Amino acid sequence: MSFTPGSSRWSDVWLVTASRGVSTCGDFLAATALTLALQSAGAGGLAVSGLMLAATLPLAALAPLTGPLADRVDSRLLLVVAGLGQAAVCLALAYAGHPALVIALVALLAAGLAVTQPVLSALVPAMVRAEDLPRAAALNQTAGTLGALAGPALAGVLVGGFGARLPLLLDAASYLALVAAGLLIRTRRGGGRRPATIPGTPTASAAGWRLRRDPLLVAMITTIAGVIAAVGAINVVEVFFIRETLGSSATMYGLVTGAWTLGILVGAWLFARAARRLVDDGRLLVGYLALLAGCCLMILLSAAVPSALLLVPVWLLGGVGNGGANVFDNVLLARRVPEASRGRAYAALSASVQGASMVGFLLGGLLLEAAPPRLLVAGCGVAGLLVIALVVPTVVRAVRAGRTTAGVAADEPATPPEPTRATEVAEDPAPGAELATPAPSR
Repeated sequence: MSFTPGSSRWSDVWLVTASRGVSTCGDFLAATALTLALQSAGAGGLAVSGLMLAATLPLAALAPLTGPLADRVDSRLLLVVAGLGQAAVCLALAYAGHPALVIALVALLAAGLAVTQPVLSALVPAMVRAEDLPRAAALNQTAGTLGALAGPALAGVLVGGFGARLPLLLDAASYLALVAAGLLIRTRRGGGRRPATIPGTPTASAAGWRLRRDPLLVAMITTIAGVIAAVGAINVVEVFFIRETLGSSATMYGLVTGAWTLGILVGAWLFARAARRLVDDGRLLVGYLALLAGCCLMILLSAAVPSALLLVPVWLLGGVGNGGANVFDNVLLARRVPEASRGRAYAALSASVQGASMVGFLLGGLLLEAAPPRLLVAGCGVAGLLVIALVVPTVVRAVRAGRTTAGVAADEPATPPEPTRATEVAEDPAPGAELATPAPSR
């Protein structure tokens, strides 16, 4: 696989970092505002899950189109056009009143995200040398996390004081950060450009690369999809658990949900160094599995808290595991996929994550009609741990197979090189999978 053959382009990395931080803050600001507006208007779990499904379905359904698009069309053109389109859609969303129109606009907004997500994810590895990838990924994760941390808290304050329109207008402005990044970033992909390769390293044809031929990547994507499907209901349940079961205000809801996001920030940097040292991809995958198990355990423990304030340390620890998992999956994907195919690979990962998220959203809306929120939170944690226990044998076989067939999926040897909470309707979401967050990430 190819990284930049010269020195890392940190100016480009910082441009991506800044644009992601601003735009992710706008995403979480708008998504939290819409969630609070629905709950305050007396809407039930099905309405909240319907909104989340509208924000998720395009990312899964359009992946077969947007992945190749990200690899074949000039990245600058895609970022500028999609960013302007999303800003216009979000502006219309701020003035939409009918629920059906709101859902349609949210789905259209997610269609733009389905384009920009694989474009940005595939650009980051092309900006840096292999050994600098964990640091670049951690920076990218940090920007998204800070944006996600500020968004819900800001939404709680703004919705309480001004209603939902102002957060949506701010989100429309935040999409212009993507446009600016598209114009200023020097690193470009697609549009007939040939990827740069490190002199003296073998190169494989991207046309011959297939995700299904790499057992490690298949195991990673299967694992995260299974876990998100199992715990994804938490995204629908959490607003009712925090606001009604624990009796908290809208402001406290924003602050509590930010605790998980803060943990992602800590975990990204804590595990970036570990990702650089884990030169064996099999060990990286095993570490990834352990971090996901830690996230699920924290979700299970959160069901026992008597007050929203006590959720903060529990979700902080869960976020640490989530942040580490985001770094690990990005590094593993970038190591094993040829540069010219990374758009397809990231789109495939996003489609699996978002498809699994939709299962969780639907289950959350249905189960809230039959069970109390506290019981459902506990059920999510247990279900996630069971999924991980079931995939352990598959992961072990994949690690063994990956070591025997090393290099089949990559165009150079593996070298040391970067979330929700699911959905990020996402992520990030670069698309690290985030296990429990109410908003999309870019």
